[in-house]
Amino acid sequence: MFNLSNRTVQALGILRRVAKGMATAAPRIGDTKVPMSLLEKGAYINYQRIEDNLVIVRDRLQRPLTLSEKILYGHLDDPVNQDIVRGTSYLKLRPDRVACQDATAQMALLQFMSAGMDTAAVPTTVHCDHLIEAQVGGVKDLQRAININKEVYDFLATATAKYGLGFWKPGSGIIHQIILENYAFPGGLMIGTDSHTPNAGGLGMIACGVGGADAVDVMADIPWELKCPKVIGVNLTGKIGGWTTPKDVILKVAGILTVKGGTGAIVEYKGPGLDSLSCTGMATICNMGAEIGATTSLFPFNGRMADYLNATKRPQIASYAQQFSHNLKADEGAEYDQVIDINLSELEPHINGPFTPDLATPISKLAEESKKNGWPDEIKVGLIGSCTNSSYEDMSRSASLVKEATEAGLELKSKFTITPGSEQVRATIARDGQIELFDNAGGIVLANACGPCIGHWNRRDVKKGEPSTIVTSYNRNFTGRNDANPATHAFVASPDLVTALLFAGSLSFNPLTDSLPTPSGKPFKFSAPSGFELPPRGYDPGENTFQPPPADRASVQVAVDPKSDRLQLLKPFEKWDGKKPENLPVLIKVKGKCTTDHISAGGPWLKYRGHLENISQNCLIGAINSENGEANKVQNQFDGSWGGRSQLP
Repeated sequence: MFNLSNRTVQALGILRRVAKGMATAAPRIGDTKVPMSLLEKGAYINYQRIEDNLVIVRDRLQRPLTLSEKILYGHLDDPVNQDIVRGTSYLKLRPDRVACQDATAQMALLQFMSAGMDTAAVPTTVHCDHLIEAQVGGVKDLQRAININKEVYDFLATATAKYGLGFWKPGSGIIHQIILENYAFPGGLMIGTDSHTPNAGGLGMIACGVGGADAVDVMADIPWELKCPKVIGVNLTGKIGGWTTPKDVILKVAGILTVKGGTGAIVEYKGPGLDSLSCTGMATICNMGAEIGATTSLFPFNGRMADYLNATKRPQIASYAQQFSHNLKADEGAEYDQVIDINLSELEPHINGPFTPDLATPISKLAEESKKNGWPDEIKVGLIGSCTNSSYEDMSRSASLVKEATEAGLELKSKFTITPGSEQVRATIARDGQIELFDNAGGIVLANACGPCIGHWNRRDVKKGEPSTIVTSYNRNFTGRNDANPATHAFVASPDLVTALLFAGSLSFNPLTDSLPTPSGKPFKFSAPSGFELPPRGYDPGENTFQPPPADRASVQVAVDPKSDRLQLLKPFEKWDGKKPENLPVLIKVKGKCTTDHISAGGPWLKYRGHLENISQNCLIGAINSENGEANKVQNQFDGSWGGRSQLP
């Protein structure tokens, strides 16, 4: 128990009297009720909790607070008694909402069904984006996924209906883009069952990727526990422009911090350079912060966020955030555990990889590095989109390059795929002509889903084990990540850079300085890409793919076939006998990188995420065994033989 100062005691007394109507007070931020989203009734933004908590926390800490501290401590379950030491304490927090993608949602919902609750304690949504495999194109791929995954989609649709959760059907888009368009708000705290949940930091929200068990705790009204993060400040000066994009900011930061440098910390962006970044550009930076191990990343509320909120029909939230803006930015004099300075005016476009997202190379050095390291120079495939870079701004800038090149008579030298991040983005770029440009150039528009970014890609242009180069605007490029081929050299760059490189088909090409021959014989040099931050004619919502909970939930039956190899209802474990386990064998000691990909593989394994026994067969098959330096080769503790864990796909 902490000793409270007189000021804290007085503040608590005032809050209690005001709550009981025993005192006359100035208007409170909580007097205004603003819905968290347009799709949920009765769920309101709780800025008053942040305000009240910070009265207590400020008095206790007696120091300026960073933005991330304001939001986190503003969501403390018990601000009076909570121990607060960066990097040491374990905070108990009350998130505003939960989001689950369709692969991880299966086990989360199966666990929640065991809680005996009628509905989740906080607004929760489920998004069907991971189970759609990229093969030939959006429409056919989507229909194929609906047929193959019918039992999973039926389970998710009925479980969400039964327990009062929002359900986004297949084809809606990628979870993080849907969250940004509909649910993220400045100052909020959200957890999501996907590594790239921090995407919502582009709207000033602390959004953290968690496991399904954490999500179920919050859904079941149990505080979420998080080790109090350190805070890394990234000070942005100058102005972004030309070929340099927000993607290059995070590629640069990844090169500085490496894949481990953000572990246990929140990356908080600040400085005068912020105003030159779009809201979706800030989301791109936060999204890929997962690649440096950061707890999350976020930006302070500004006018670009307000513009996006207005464009996505949430002007009430923009206005409310403006009223609360004093708590949606860092205090003057707030201290950071580490500070990185980046001048956007001097930042060069980067391309990161292969095999790791922190091997950062400026475009001017790429040809030299490629030759020195023996990377395959020919680019086989270029892929843009995904949750990281699929905004209207991204697509319109890429389309401007395609238009300029094709009008000059150039043709693509590499295969080109385009993934819209949501049905809203897809419908809008279809209306505004970008999809037609991509189609006419020979590009393939994939479904509004994760696809190749998470390894759900039926790639057929190279054999497994054959070295090749691909360039993407995705976020993660570990070995075998995109196509399950360990010999694929995957590079990460902005959609602009990816698009331009495909007309040369070579890693040695620098679109900022080099020219390409045209059929007319006249050399062609790209102009700097141009596009619109937001669609001038507004967003086209496209097809309505959202399923709200029905009015009568009691009659809904959750669909699970007892004979299914993809879904398995959970049974309670036998009660612990009170004895401490002894002499437990070590099956594997992992060395080197161990990401979520290594722990539980994606691709063909995604289909088993709702079946505890079957998904257990892939545990750590991608991790390197310290005993022999190999992946998926462990010793059988019963007979001493060596073999792999993988049994199903």
